[in-house]
Amino acid sequence: MSKSVTGNAFDLGLFKRILKYVLPYKGVFYLTSFLTFVLAALAPIRPIIIQYTLDKSIITPNKELLFNLTILMVGILIIETLVQFYQTYLANWLGQTVIKDIRMKVYKTISSFKLKYFDKTAIGTLVTRTISDIETIAEIFSDGVLIIFGDLLKLVVVIGVMFYTDWKLALFSLSSIPILIVATNMFKNYIKLAFQDVRTQVARLNAFVQEHITGMNIVQIFNREEEELEKFNAINEKHKQAHIKTVLANSIFFPVVEILSALSLALLVWWGSSEVLAGTVTFGGLVAFILYIYMLFRPIRQLADRFNVLQMGMVASERVFNVLDTEAHIENNGSVSAEKIKGDIKFDDVWFGYKEDDFVLKGISLEAKQGETIALVGSTGAGKTSVINLLSRFYEFQKGDIYIDNQNLRDFELGSLRKNIGVVLQDVFLFSDTIFNNITLNDPNIILEEVIEAAKIVGAHDFIMKLPDNYHYSVGERGSVLSVGQRQLLAFIRAYVYNPKILVLDEATSSVDTESEELIQNAIEKLTAGRTSIVIAHRLATIQKASTIMVMQKGKIVERGNHQELLKQNGQYKKLYELQFENVME
Repeated sequence: MSKSVTGNAFDLGLFKRILKYVLPYKGVFYLTSFLTFVLAALAPIRPIIIQYTLDKSIITPNKELLFNLTILMVGILIIETLVQFYQTYLANWLGQTVIKDIRMKVYKTISSFKLKYFDKTAIGTLVTRTISDIETIAEIFSDGVLIIFGDLLKLVVVIGVMFYTDWKLALFSLSSIPILIVATNMFKNYIKLAFQDVRTQVARLNAFVQEHITGMNIVQIFNREEEELEKFNAINEKHKQAHIKTVLANSIFFPVVEILSALSLALLVWWGSSEVLAGTVTFGGLVAFILYIYMLFRPIRQLADRFNVLQMGMVASERVFNVLDTEAHIENNGSVSAEKIKGDIKFDDVWFGYKEDDFVLKGISLEAKQGETIALVGSTGAGKTSVINLLSRFYEFQKGDIYIDNQNLRDFELGSLRKNIGVVLQDVFLFSDTIFNNITLNDPNIILEEVIEAAKIVGAHDFIMKLPDNYHYSVGERGSVLSVGQRQLLAFIRAYVYNPKILVLDEATSSVDTESEELIQNAIEKLTAGRTSIVIAHRLATIQKASTIMVMQKGKIVERGNHQELLKQNGQYKKLYELQFENVME
């Protein structure tokens, strides 16, 4: 796991990890760092020129020298502006480029997690990690470490020039700095804890909103709007309080800095004026020191903001790296391609539990030959869906073995395996995109003509052609503008065009009307022809033609045979069949 952020704003271990993503762009990083050095070196030049101008061309009038020095100051200002522009642009470019790469890696990591991880992790939390947390990391470069380094370097240069010019005036000017250092240290330690709380509350808020907007129909159906609003109000209040802590810290710190700045300026004017009158300090020198004080305290005030940014970036990077360090992947050590499999399936004494030793599958053994259709039936919670989840390696089983074409399942390369196992779920997920893109999943190798042909075979072409824009019709979020049966038919087309060797149908007709069921039943026959298929069904009428029907109960197969054989056994299958037949007759 990623190490935790320490009490320091700058965590070297985390920063080293971030710098690994900078390596491909190290030229830009070095150039930005160099420009930061240049800005620091240019900082004291203008006060020095102003001092010289006052002493040599104004108090002692010299128009020609005044003109030349004015041109010089304008030139220095133009150079400083150009350097500032390129430094700011490159720092922001670097930050955005780095977070693009980190975000790609985070998304790739999340997409490789096994489903068990998503069972216990709020989607809104992952959205926060992938978007807002990573966006905060960019500010480490644009407003964080490089700017802090530049400001600190500027402070060192300015203080060095001050002591070189007049050490007594320098001491008076810096007399309040020790107090400021103590205040800054207290501020950054407090703000570190405050920002950790902010990021936690942001994640909670995102998770709640994501979950409740997705499930708003349930909230409204059960008239829970007021109760859920109260929950949201409580989370929102904690989010507000977390931010108020940071506001409180800033509202205390910044006035302290202003007071100390004013104190230093007052001491400088008091002592410096007497030195000017005594002739030991020139008027130009006093004005230069006043400018130095502004140059000192301005970056010191800004350092507080920079530390805020750095704290946020470090806290965010810790959370992002925790995701990257999470060991929740299905091991993909297989090297065998599944492209040429025939489709023979064998489960040999397989035991599986979502939690260790809490088994939901207990000694499952089954076999399906190439082209056969086997069906799994049983009550809810019997373990049917767990069987098909193991076949595609969405979860890892604890005991036993699974074989495809006599090859151990774990020997297959994971991507190749899943590409050749088509899955049609009861709850079909459609993206907010066109029908064509939802079917092809943006695979450029699948052309429109193939999709149309598949739709005709499945029986969905007619309804698609009645929609505006036909195959380019946008289905809305999660396919909300389509009926359950229509979404199911699109899932069948999707499976058909990907041409899998093995087909899995999970409750494909359980939530549709009679007319849609007839279309889907026809689609199932077309789709399963010549393919090894595993069908899970509550409606037993849809699986009567299956080669083998297996009845599951409490994680075990208690009966197996074809439709007629199971009816003759007078067991659990016959009870299920008669119960459904009676419901149909009623």
